[in-house]
Amino acid sequence: MANTLYISATAERSGKSAITLGLMRLLIGRVGKVGFFRPIVQESSGFDHELQLISEYFGLNLPFEQCYAFTLEEARRLINSGQVSLLMDKILETYNNLAKQYDFILCQGTDFLGKHGAFEIELNADIVATLGVPVLLVHPSINNNAEEIRSAATTAVEVFSQRGIEIAALVVNRVDPYLVDMDALKTEIADHLVQKNAKNPLVYFIPENNILGRPSLRDVAKNFNAEVLFCEQNLVDYHIDDYLIAAMHLGNFLNFLQEGNLVVTPGDRDDVLLGSIIASMSKSYPSVSGILLTGGLKPSPSILRLLDGIRNMSIPVLAVKTNTTETIENLKNLRDRIDADDTRKVHTALGNFDRYIDSDELAKRIVDDNTSRMTPRMFEYKLMDQARKHLMRIVLPEGTEERIIRAAEALQARQTAHLILLGDAEAIKEKARSLSVNLDGIDIINPATYPKFQEYAETYAELRKKKGITLEEAQDRMLDTTYFGTMMVYKDDADGLVSGAVNTTANTVRPALEFIKTKPGFSIVSSTFLMCLKDRVLAFGDCAINPDPTAEQLADIAITTSETARIFGIDPRVAMLSYSTGGSGKGEDVDKVKEATKFARERAPELLLEGPLQYDAAIDPEVAKTKMPDSPVAGKATVFIFPDLNTGNNTYKAVQRAADAIAIGPILQGLKKPVNDLSRGCTIADIINTVAITAIQAQAEKGLI
Repeated sequence: MANTLYISATAERSGKSAITLGLMRLLIGRVGKVGFFRPIVQESSGFDHELQLISEYFGLNLPFEQCYAFTLEEARRLINSGQVSLLMDKILETYNNLAKQYDFILCQGTDFLGKHGAFEIELNADIVATLGVPVLLVHPSINNNAEEIRSAATTAVEVFSQRGIEIAALVVNRVDPYLVDMDALKTEIADHLVQKNAKNPLVYFIPENNILGRPSLRDVAKNFNAEVLFCEQNLVDYHIDDYLIAAMHLGNFLNFLQEGNLVVTPGDRDDVLLGSIIASMSKSYPSVSGILLTGGLKPSPSILRLLDGIRNMSIPVLAVKTNTTETIENLKNLRDRIDADDTRKVHTALGNFDRYIDSDELAKRIVDDNTSRMTPRMFEYKLMDQARKHLMRIVLPEGTEERIIRAAEALQARQTAHLILLGDAEAIKEKARSLSVNLDGIDIINPATYPKFQEYAETYAELRKKKGITLEEAQDRMLDTTYFGTMMVYKDDADGLVSGAVNTTANTVRPALEFIKTKPGFSIVSSTFLMCLKDRVLAFGDCAINPDPTAEQLADIAITTSETARIFGIDPRVAMLSYSTGGSGKGEDVDKVKEATKFARERAPELLLEGPLQYDAAIDPEVAKTKMPDSPVAGKATVFIFPDLNTGNNTYKAVQRAADAIAIGPILQGLKKPVNDLSRGCTIADIINTVAITAIQAQAEKGLI
């Protein structure tokens, strides 16, 4: 039977979705197969936002119909008719059937959308007692003082404790740090729980975060059936700070405008519509999140034509049929939800969880770490976890690129690295402002005005003087953000560099080859792909850089790929691949692999290495028994070295598609300091992973791991 944890809120608007995201990522990082269960879902159709969020974001492909027992309507009918035992029996049966399929089940309680909060606490406590599992309580404390939090939180804990339920942890969420001394109150509540015979209570406080508490314009569009008149980007990217009703004349109205306002005005107020748009385009006024036109009215055709001709108009305009008063009432009741594709909210939630909850401490309480499986999600979790242990300074030369800016915000929220964006500072800030992205805590450097610009140019001229580079030419090179960023790494003003969302691989790697150079004893820069299969992670090298390496270079690749594998927690057992296993085949290509194997063994005698090996003999224990039964590598290889780029590139892509594997990389290796290349088609997730990888390489280079 699966291990289980039940998440229960103690009141409405608890923010339990954010806690659930953090817990699910924690579990996926430590447990092989994690399921998700909701005893009662809100929607009468059986659709559930929480199930969709967890399934989509973590790629779990959950069997929805098996992941809940009742809709709220069904549950109410049974409770009102006195059939509570039938309700509990069905919940237990559904849970047990699901638990047979997973190593761990994360359960989430009811949504507290009604007016009977006390009843829902009792109901969730009864469900937890029926399942016989530990509970994590999420207690909201919006605008509460210390006494209010202490009283309500401890009362909620006692409701569960009286039923003999194990309290795994209490999370006091959405705390106002200006009203409450969080550390002092946390200690006080923990001491109180000990007095009430709670065993080693885990108590965590998480402050209110405005990003998580704000709905997006997509929430407005979905909930109020709004018509989208103008919008160049996804509505989910526009978060609403507050609502501003525009009823006065434009000149007076502009005095009340604040950053992130959703302007609500009748649809025939062309003056307010145009004034709000111009204000957002002006540096003299704040930028609104959007404009909502009420009363079923739309701008006149001439105004619509005018707006349609504005280039790069980043202010969404929506229209609803309700009048202004009804619309404001609807907006007041709009719930702030987290959607799987709202990367800003998701990463903010995960960042809050990482910052305020001790994941290792909590994991020891709720899960057994003993597992030999390594799923892709587990590996990605371990990447982020390792990167956060020692924050490295990672420079991103393409600072004005939208994906880089969005990834930077997510990385900052999750405290993955100390980021440095390069480019014109005003242009980057303006771009971030137009995207509603927060870059607080991130360094933004304009190479041309940086105090060390001249020093960097002089250093480059000195390093390249044998190539005839003059100081004037060096200054021109340092205006190139990739050269400048690479020099930051060379001068130890940054620990690593990630580029390539806009630049080619050649443009990214060339500066590093010019003056960072390769590690002592190594002749080439090569690459590794970390191939995340369903139950393990393998290292493939070189699949991206060197077309036809020599035997000596192939030995270099084998040793550096093994070092890369070790840095990322893969125990290296190296297979030097060929179309021949052992001495079964002959030919120039086989001889190269034999020679490379010999060179690698001479240079790294401690390394478990075998070659030549065919791929099936390297990875399949049954084939290895026949072809090379006494090898410590055959059938158990974790590092695969391909004889040339043609073989390696095609093989990694074949494995990626055929085995539904995640390919992380290419990771550049062999340089003295970490520099990594992105694909120009990279996603925000690719950028985040690559920054984490670069940070870990920097930690290894500094001897921190």
